[in-house]
Amino acid sequence: MDIPGFSASDLSLARATLKERFGRDVEVSEVETEVRLTPADRELTQCPALYWKEDGCAFVVAKTGLAAYRAMFFYSVKDRFGTGQEEYDSLGDCLITLLKVQEQVHAERQQETGIR
Repeated sequence: MDIPGFSASDLSLARATLKERFGRDVEVSEVETEVRLTPADRELTQCPALYWKEDGCAFVVAKTGLAAYRAMFFYSVKDRFGTGQEEYDSLGDCLITLLKVQEQVHAERQQETGIR
């Protein structure tokens, strides 16, 4: 399956959403990632993805179809989080949910450990 990359409007939406969340421009990289599209798949599929780092956290939004997106963020290899939803049909919904969940996790981490 050949999954098309992110469009100029997708990138613009991502940058605007991140600027609103973090209050400044955030550098977003277009990368490739390997994803198992269904649990039954034995092979991984190359998927275009967006990657950025902010608040000591790395974020990945993978495009897994024409209008299908998956998201996760992580502080370390052992400290990974998803949004609680496997896939989104809207990039905007995917980004907003990802950023809200990360904001909650970040606040909890600050309370528990005093990390800023």
